[in-house]
Amino acid sequence: MKAPPGRSEGPARLTATTVSAGPSPVRVRPVELRDRLANLALLALALVAWGLVGLVLTTRDPLADPTAGPVGAALIALASGVTAAPLFWLAVFARHRRIAYRGDWARALRRGGWVGLVVGLFVVLRLGSAPALPIVAFVVVMIVIAEANLSLER
Repeated sequence: MKAPPGRSEGPARLTATTVSAGPSPVRVRPVELRDRLANLALLALALVAWGLVGLVLTTRDPLADPTAGPVGAALIALASGVTAAPLFWLAVFARHRRIAYRGDWARALRRGGWVGLVVGLFVVLRLGSAPALPIVAFVVVMIVIAEANLSLER
C-alpha cells in the first residue's frame, strides 16, 4: 500500500520541509542534534547561574560581608554571558537561513564572553560607585572594535 502524499511509510525523521511563504516556497532545515543539545546545555547552565545569582542576592548582605559584591558581580557576569552565547548563535543561524557554518559557535561563545566581561565590569564599577560615562563608553567602543576585527570574514 502506498502512503498518502506528504507521509512516509518508514519511521518519522527530521527532514527538510517546505514552507509556503509568499510566491515561492522556502526550504526549512531542522537544527542539528549537536547544535540543539549545545543550546539547551548552555541555557540550562544559564538557568543554574541565574539561580545562584538569586541565592547570593537574597542570602548575603554586602554591608556585613565584603566579598558578597565581587561574588555577585562574577555570578551576574557568568550568567549574562552564558545566557547571551546561545542567543548569539541562534541569531546568526537565523540570519544564515538556518545553516550553521564552521566557527559560528566559537564566535557566539566569544561574543557571550564579551557580554559577561562588560556586565561584570559594569557591576564592579557600580559597586565602587564609579560608573563614569567615559569609562563605560571607552569599554564598549574597545569591545566593538575588537569584535569587528575578530569577526572579519576573510
